[in-house]
Parts: sequence; C-alpha cells; structure tokens
Amino acid sequence: MDIQFLYRLFLSSTGVTTDTRNLQKGQLFFALKGDRFDGNQYAQAAIDAGCVAAIVDDPQHASPNDNRYLVANVLPALQELAAYHRKQMNCKVIGLTGSNGKTTSKELIRDVLSTTYKTYATKGNLNNHIGVPLSLLEIKSDHEFAIIEMGANAQKEIAFLSSLSQPDFGYITNIGKAHLEGFGGEEGVKKGKKELFDQLRTQGKPVFINTNDAALMDISEGMNRILFGSEKHLPLVEYVTQEPFLTFRWKTDSYQSPDVLTQLKGAYNISNAAIAIAIGAHFHVSPEHINIALSSYTPENNRSQLKKTDRNELILDAYNANPTSMEHALLSFERSDAKMKICILGDMFELGESSAHEHKAIVDLAEKLGLKAIFVGSHFRHPALAAQKKWFADTETLKAHLIEEPLGGYQILIKGSRGMRLEQIVDIL
Repeated sequence: MDIQFLYRLFLSSTGVTTDTRNLQKGQLFFALKGDRFDGNQYAQAAIDAGCVAAIVDDPQHASPNDNRYLVANVLPALQELAAYHRKQMNCKVIGLTGSNGKTTSKELIRDVLSTTYKTYATKGNLNNHIGVPLSLLEIKSDHEFAIIEMGANAQKEIAFLSSLSQPDFGYITNIGKAHLEGFGGEEGVKKGKKELFDQLRTQGKPVFINTNDAALMDISEGMNRILFGSEKHLPLVEYVTQEPFLTFRWKTDSYQSPDVLTQLKGAYNISNAAIAIAIGAHFHVSPEHINIALSSYTPENNRSQLKKTDRNELILDAYNANPTSMEHALLSFERSDAKMKICILGDMFELGESSAHEHKAIVDLAEKLGLKAIFVGSHFRHPALAAQKKWFADTETLKAHLIEEPLGGYQILIKGSRGMRLEQIVDIL
C-alpha cells in the first residue's frame, strides 16, 4: 500500500487503534498480531463498529470494497505511518530514555511545558516498538512540543525508535542496571541508551545533561549540550527534605525559588524535577509556572505514590524495579524520619547472569542501612534466607502471612518488578 494513501486514510480518521475492545467510531484499525492473538480476525468487527478502515496482512480478511486494506505486514506499516506523520509535524520533539525515572521525568516535563505551550507527551508507558508509533500518531498540527518516551530491553531498539521519532532534543535520565539480560550486561545498557545520543550527535542536535551524572557527561562529550545542575551551569536544584514529600529549591542567575513542596516521595526524584526545571527554563517558562506545575503533579500507576491506610503509611513504588532503582529507593527510605519503618521488596526481573549477585547486593544494602525488610520471590530466596531475613515465595504467600500477622504503625516501602504484583497487598496493609 502506498504511504500517501495510508496517510490519507489516517487523516480521514479520528485516530488509530489496535484494540477492538476499546473502539471509537471513526478510528483507523491496525490488525496487529501477537503470540496469542491475530488482529486480522477482528477487521470486519472494526468496520462494523464504525472504523473508517482496517489495515490487515492476511489476504483472507482483506477486501478494499469493504475498507479492509492489505499490507505486507501491519506492524511495519504502522511504524512507517508514524514516521511519515512525524515528518509532517512542526512541533519540537523531545526524545527521552533511561534506565529509571523515564515516566516521572516525562510527566513533570509535560506539566511544566503545558503551562505555556500546547504540549503532547507519551501516555502511560507506551514507549516500545508499538507504543512509540501510537504516540507519534497522537501529535496534532497545533502541538508546539511533543515528549516521546522510549524504552528498550536490548540494543538497537532505541536507535530504531529514535529513527521513527526524529527528536529535536534528547535527554537520558540515567544509565543503570536495567534489563541486563537483554542488553548483555552493564556495558550493553550503556550502548543501548546511548543510541538516542548517537542519532542526535550526527545531526548536531542538542541534549540536556545533568552535570552531576559522570556517565552522561562522558557519553555526551563533543555534543551540542545544554548543561544544568551546578553553580557554573544553572539551573541548580537543591534538596531540602523528603518529609512529608520531596521539597527542594532552585535557582538561575536571575531567580531564587522558595521551597517547592511536591507530592513525590523519595529523594531520588530530585533529578526528575531538575530536568523539568532545566527544560522549562530553557524554553522560557516562567519560574512561577514551573513551581506550580511541579507542586501540583500527582504520581500515579504505583510510582512513588504515598497511600495512607487506617494502620500504615505506604510508599508504593511497585510498578517496576531494577538494581539501580532499588538502591535509590532504599537509600531514600533510610533517610525517612518515620520511627517505625519496614520495606517489602520483590524480585527484580530480566537480570540474566547478574541476578544472583544483584539480589544479594540488595539484601546486603538493606542490612547495611539497618532497614527492617521482607523479601518476596524466588530470586531473593537464597540471599534473604542466608541473611536470616523474612522471605516469602510469592505475593500470595506474603498476603496470607500479613492477614495472619498484620502490620500496624509502620511506614512501608513496597518495591518490586511489575510481574511481582506487590500492589495486591495494599488492601490488607
């Protein structure tokens, strides 16, 4: 199918969908296939529900007379359409990746820029080879900025997503120990995340760099850099406290903020706030608007959320976990002023050969910091039991234990990989 014809279909639609369970009349349906589903089978249902057209790659389900159009492969067709649409848009695209803090940074940047500009940002964590195309296709002609989050589990993935989104600016939150198995170790993570900078370097496009991050300073050497985070390179953001929430102050050469109280838990979120301030200041968002945006942001989706129950205060950070984010969370939790505190830590996934070492390191760190801890999952089994710590095979077993022996009067950090589903214990705490 000709890309111009496909683009005309897109322009005649109200937007793109890949899920017939959430169809809206006027959408353009792409019949994606997966290991357990075949979207081709729902093409006619999409048309019957009011879609302007369905894009399929199974000839049995193609019928141009019924607006079911055949392509060689639906996924590349979706990606090509997204890349083509990106080229038609005049907004500034900020490409964002990193091992930790991508979504929080993206949402803080979005809220800051939105005070002054028409801004779009990736919804949720739609940051993979399907999510990025869907995000790009959400950009409208009147958007002035688009913040596109890019995630990856292996090398070459960020390079591909960058080629689709063609960012004008780039930011890497950090380079940590995430998806070690897919990336092939820490050096592989560095190479994979660096792919965003590789794309921008060839085009001379700028990147935002926190001068406090030595690794990012190193890989961005020689690039068009917008530096921040020190007295020499303002804005500088200074930590004040994390109780009851993260509070900071910041300054430029012409402005000194009051203390800014956020709704974020954890001192590690200071870097997420810093990039939002740096980008806001660079694009002339007023300091007052920056402060209002950062004060008003409320975290969701089990990311650094504070939940108060009848018996405990929970810091729910169970959306994802890797050794770097787990270490940051424990160091931050150790600084908490709570008199009684305990952390419930679930397995970290996708660590490959490093898994045993990294899980033991977390058990050792909790011990070193003097934190009372409960560990959950098969990867934590050996180091937790060796250290004579409480350990449970899975979340269900832990839940049963907490029903029999409930916790009360604690501040509780809950952190683990998404697959551990630790949020299921919230209701009994």
